[in-house]
Amino acid sequence: MSMISPIALVLVAVLLGSCATANLSKSGQRKTAGKVFVVTGASSGFGRGVAEELGTYGASVVLVARRTELLKEIAARIDSAGGKALVVTADVSNEDDIQRVTDTAVAVFKKVDVWINNAGVGSIGRFWEIPLAEHSRLIDVNLKGVIYGSYAAIRLFRSQKFGTLINTGSIDSEVPLAYQSSYSASKAGVRSLGQAIHQELRLNNERYIRVVTIMPWAADTPWWRHAGNHSGGTPRMAAPDKPDKVVNAIIYASLHRRKELAVGWKARMSYHSHHMAPHFTEWLSANIAHKYQIKDAPPAPDTSGALFKPMEAGRGIDDGVKKRIKQENRERKRNKRK
Repeated sequence: MSMISPIALVLVAVLLGSCATANLSKSGQRKTAGKVFVVTGASSGFGRGVAEELGTYGASVVLVARRTELLKEIAARIDSAGGKALVVTADVSNEDDIQRVTDTAVAVFKKVDVWINNAGVGSIGRFWEIPLAEHSRLIDVNLKGVIYGSYAAIRLFRSQKFGTLINTGSIDSEVPLAYQSSYSASKAGVRSLGQAIHQELRLNNERYIRVVTIMPWAADTPWWRHAGNHSGGTPRMAAPDKPDKVVNAIIYASLHRRKELAVGWKARMSYHSHHMAPHFTEWLSANIAHKYQIKDAPPAPDTSGALFKPMEAGRGIDDGVKKRIKQENRERKRNKRK
């Protein structure tokens, strides 16, 4: 009986969480229309997906990233879909850039309803083989960038007396992953930051401000193409999710009172498994990462990816990662038979 109850609770949690990954209801779309969203990392992946989806609902979106021309293309799509877009070129690791985002958004739209800290980078490989400069840069973007964005958003929300802060973490926020050590550390920091801010707002009787941490599983986005890589193999992970699941969950979180949200059944299973059996869950996750990234991945040269400067490639919401991995696996099995 003692084993059945925890398993039953996990299954219930998995089933109940599925509504967050569905397309927003008509009533939800109406509530979103006219709201102002700041979206960092808006040039590709989850950020682009969220921005374009919000545009179809009639929202106003402040697009923040380093690739100006690409942001302008996305802005045109949002405007043609019935939303309003504002492009602000910025590096989230620069606190002056983030202040400029805030000032520009307020000057144009007079308010910000939802601030989404989504920009993030990765570097894959054994901790001691990744250059220290990449570890440092990763923390600058993934953690300090979220701190800067959260600081700007919370100060603005306190003056407005309303607002929702959404920080994109990862299931690595809960379950640290081998070969993504600094990334896992940064995402654990994002989660802790959100939890602490939530409690401070509660103690200060400012419950009108909501803070949400989104924790997705690995997804089929350009993150893998943009990541630094020193693993010796092409960046990959087991069974990546479709990015629209996470896009929908982020928008869902802007309308519902959730402190943190593990996205998709794999993320929710990992989240609850880690609470019940932390050592086993970390062991299993590490073994999966080792198989996919070290043992089975096709060879790839070292690269810093997009950590220090933006790349022209990887402009979409998805990036064909799942299809590529399937093809790589077929070729590996074919070569074994020879």
